[in-house]
Amino acid sequence: MADDTLTFTLDNGNGSGGDVVIRLRPDLAPGHVARITELAKEGFYDGVVFHRVIDGFMAQGGDPTGTGMSGSKKPNLKAEFSPEAHVRGVCSMARTQDPNSANSQFFICLDAARFLDKQYTVWGQVESGMDHVDALPKGEPPRSPGKIVKAVVG
Repeated sequence: MADDTLTFTLDNGNGSGGDVVIRLRPDLAPGHVARITELAKEGFYDGVVFHRVIDGFMAQGGDPTGTGMSGSKKPNLKAEFSPEAHVRGVCSMARTQDPNSANSQFFICLDAARFLDKQYTVWGQVESGMDHVDALPKGEPPRSPGKIVKAVVG
């Protein structure tokens, strides 16, 4: 199977969860898609929580410490901003104020967030399972965060 999708199996911590299938967008962000793919194949995302979930905005994960203050041991990535709109289901990279600081953290838009357009790197689009993302426990951080049980490419 081609490496054109990423599937997160989510555990929402309340007996719910399931698969979220994301279509990867190397046409928009080849470097970021390569990083996400590499980390997923290494098992980096397995067991990682969604440490920041804001209702009507986004669900953020990808920090192995679960604090939102860390990333992988790999070097940060150069920004690959595009005019792609931050709308429901878009997957984009989290970063600090430095545009070239994306590493392993990402977010999935729960609703339109067009103010992020051209400022954050879009790397994917949820194709199915958005209901599982919507069901993630909310909070900054959530009291009992949802997590990625397994991430599989292809």
